[in-house]
Amino acid sequence: MIRAIALDDEPPALRILANFGSRVDFIDLQKTFSRTDDAMQYLQNFPVDLIFLDINMPSMSGLDFFQSIPHEVMVIFTTAYAEHAVEGFNLNAVDYLLKPFTFERFQQAANKAKDHFSFKNPTDTSPKYLMVRADYSLHKIALTDILFIEGLDDYLKIHIQHSKPLVVRMTMKSMLQKLPELEFIRVHRSFIIPFARIENVRNKIISVAGEEIPIGSSYEELFTNRFKA
Repeated sequence: MIRAIALDDEPPALRILANFGSRVDFIDLQKTFSRTDDAMQYLQNFPVDLIFLDINMPSMSGLDFFQSIPHEVMVIFTTAYAEHAVEGFNLNAVDYLLKPFTFERFQQAANKAKDHFSFKNPTDTSPKYLMVRADYSLHKIALTDILFIEGLDDYLKIHIQHSKPLVVRMTMKSMLQKLPELEFIRVHRSFIIPFARIENVRNKIISVAGEEIPIGSSYEELFTNRFKA
């Protein structure tokens, strides 16, 4: 949800913004203001993500107001004067709404803000659990509980914290495809380990959960580079 406020010295313009904002499900228009000092006081206590900001106001222009905001915030300028568009975009405005504007045009600007917000605030889509079949059941294992994974011919043994190991019929390659690449690494033809579980590395031996796991010669360079990074 994008937290927003609107600032415009004309009450009818604020009513339009409030109406349009209520019709966009990802915009939370928290308050509207007709005075720059009231809006600034609010922002000092309640930072927001987006401001709908009129440019032509009596006490301070919207351009000056935006430049005085103490934290980073997106802005969509609103004005009846097209000649201010260049100045608005020079301040990296998300969009510029020329009054009077339709709801469709407002929604277009809101979508631009949503795209910008998503780019700046990416969600973590990495998996948190590993789903495997073993003993005729489907098991859900938290990735943070995995100590290491051991290869046994056509089977894998998943060593799990505070639980007995699970033996699954799967190849090492297939297992690696299920695991987050930045969190797990294959260090030997028979071992996959989570970086978070590494206790120390000495003489090509990795200590993990009280076990000593060898680093295979063909995996040494990759492990060393990623471990140092």
